[in-house]
Amino acid sequence: MTDRVVVITGGSRGIGRATAIAAAARGFRVCVGYASNETAARHVVAAIEGRNGKAIAVKCDVGSESDILAMFKAADAFGTLGALVNNAGIVGTTSRVDEMSAERIQRMMAVNVTGSILCAREAVKRMSTRHGGKGGVIVNLSSVAAKLGSPNTYVDYAASKGAIDSFTVGLGHEVAGEGIRVAAIRPGLIDTEIHASGGEPDRAHRLANAVPMKRVGTADEIASAIVWLMSDEASYVTSAILDVSGGR
Repeated sequence: MTDRVVVITGGSRGIGRATAIAAAARGFRVCVGYASNETAARHVVAAIEGRNGKAIAVKCDVGSESDILAMFKAADAFGTLGALVNNAGIVGTTSRVDEMSAERIQRMMAVNVTGSILCAREAVKRMSTRHGGKGGVIVNLSSVAAKLGSPNTYVDYAASKGAIDSFTVGLGHEVAGEGIRVAAIRPGLIDTEIHASGGEPDRAHRLANAVPMKRVGTADEIASAIVWLMSDEASYVTSAILDVSGGR
C-alpha cells in the first residue's frame, strides 16, 4: 500500500494528528484536512516530512460540500487514493436535549454525519473497482457514546455516532465486492482537546475511574488501531466496528 494517499479529515490535532503521523510511518502519503487551525496542520506536515514522509495540508470544513470536493481534488494531484479516515467531528457543550437549538443539532449532523458520508462518497468514486479504482479502505470514527447515549451530556453527538455505526455496516456491504473495506473505531475516553470544545477540558480524567482499565486512552492508541485497519493485516475485516475504549 505504500505511496498511496490517505485523506484524514480533522488531521491537525488529537486522533487525526496521531493517525497522520502513524500512517506516514507506514508509507502512506498523507493529505491532512483541517477546518481552521492552519498552523497546527502545518506542524503535522512538518513532523511527517521531518521523518522523510510526504504530506500536504488542505483546508476543509467537512460541513461544506465544496470544501470536501476541493480537498479530494488536492489529494488527486498528490497521488492515488488508497484510504480515507473520517476523523473530523465536533461536540457541543454539555446540554440536555430540551435545551438544544436547531442550529446546534444541524451543525452536529452536518459535520459528523453528512460530512463523513460525502467524504466516503468521494473516496468510493476513486477507489472502487466499479469506477476503475484499485480498491482501498475507509475508516470511520464513531464513539462509545453511540452505545451509551450520553444522557445529560450530548445526546445529539451520541446520535450522530450511532448514525456512523449504521453507515459503516451498510457502506461496507455495498462496496465489499469492489475492493473497498469499511470499518469504524469506537474510541472511549481519550485524552484529546475535543473535551475542551465541549466546555470540560478535564472531562476525560474526571471520568477515568468509570473505565474498567481505570485510565483514559491516548490518541496514539486509537491511531494504532486505525492504521491496522488500513493495512493488509486487516484484509478480511469489513463492516466491523472495533471498540478501543479500555472496556468502557
